[in-house]
Amino acid sequence: MKKVYIVGTCDTKFAELDYARSATRQAGAEAVLVDVGTQSAHPGADIAAREVAANHPSGAAAVLSQADRGKAISAMAEALTIFLQECNDIGAVLGLGGTGNTALVTRAMRDLPVGVPKLMVSTVASGNVAPYVGPNDIAMMYSVVDIAGLNAISRKVIGNAAHAAAGMALNPPPLSADDRPGVGMTMFGVTTACVTQLRDMLGDAYELFVFHATGVGGQSMEKLVDSGLLQAVIDVTTTEVPDLLVGGVFPATEDRFGAIIRTRIPYVGSVGAVDMVNFGAKETVPAAFRDRRLHVHNAQVTLMRTTPEENRRIGAFIVERLNRMEGPVRFLLPLQGISAIDAPGQPFHDPAADEALFSTIRAGWKAAPNRQLIELDAHINSPEFAAALAANFHAITA
Repeated sequence: MKKVYIVGTCDTKFAELDYARSATRQAGAEAVLVDVGTQSAHPGADIAAREVAANHPSGAAAVLSQADRGKAISAMAEALTIFLQECNDIGAVLGLGGTGNTALVTRAMRDLPVGVPKLMVSTVASGNVAPYVGPNDIAMMYSVVDIAGLNAISRKVIGNAAHAAAGMALNPPPLSADDRPGVGMTMFGVTTACVTQLRDMLGDAYELFVFHATGVGGQSMEKLVDSGLLQAVIDVTTTEVPDLLVGGVFPATEDRFGAIIRTRIPYVGSVGAVDMVNFGAKETVPAAFRDRRLHVHNAQVTLMRTTPEENRRIGAFIVERLNRMEGPVRFLLPLQGISAIDAPGQPFHDPAADEALFSTIRAGWKAAPNRQLIELDAHINSPEFAAALAANFHAITA
């Protein structure tokens, strides 16, 4: 039977953690109490804080000898991440705590694969939880009262969380009977025509997962790659890169493309919608950009055309990461336009800006047997380009 790992700081929250352990066992699941306290040891834990801290790359002393609490929490988070990665009997992870322990435990949860149950009971779970959750399947449960002693409310909340974690550990969903390879695809409104054609061309041979390229969309796709749940990627729309580099509202992280580099899965990509940086309603566009070429996509989204200089930065970012991919790679450049509004007669048509992007990728490209850079005299939403994407996908996945 896989176990519920209950994680918290026993030096300050032992009574609450012990209550969660008892409730989990009463629900029929095995429970392991993991102490991540950095101030003093507690004999009641199943896994002592020093045992967790020993997983830090610099040893337990790097965690437990820290005088600064913030540094100690960060170091313990790194140690816990490694500790949980090496456990092969996790049925669920249940964390309890305030701001410090929430940051600590969710840091480790974020590195676990999608599908491993993760539940965090937290004093900050009713606010903005994006920094704690990211593109992961972490369930955040508001503690209502502070986790500072047991009372009628905290017993109810903690007990419910323990029963939920036990239920997830005891009742894992059956594996899908669908054995088709999972393929991730990125899409934006201005590349929808390309992706729609591509989906039709790939037919029913693959299980297709389309991700809206809104920052967290790309992160979610790459999290599934890291979790082994996608076997290939067709990354049509890399628009999150401009938002990262220029300052838009849908940014990638610095780890964009990192999952492809790490896993070496087949990758077909392009430069869809990198002609734009995304902002909210027009009045929210930063003052520094209000004289730029803007296009109101809808009442809540305003697009800004990228300049040649910005496109050189974008191209350099992309090609540097493509050169680090050791799996099969095909990267396609649509020379007649990279979005629905980057075509003759459209508001973002700018051949000079596009050429700055293309020439930077050409110049930075490092030829290798596993990688090919392919240029087509076609628009990204044309049937010719969609067909080329499909053909190259089949070529590296056959």
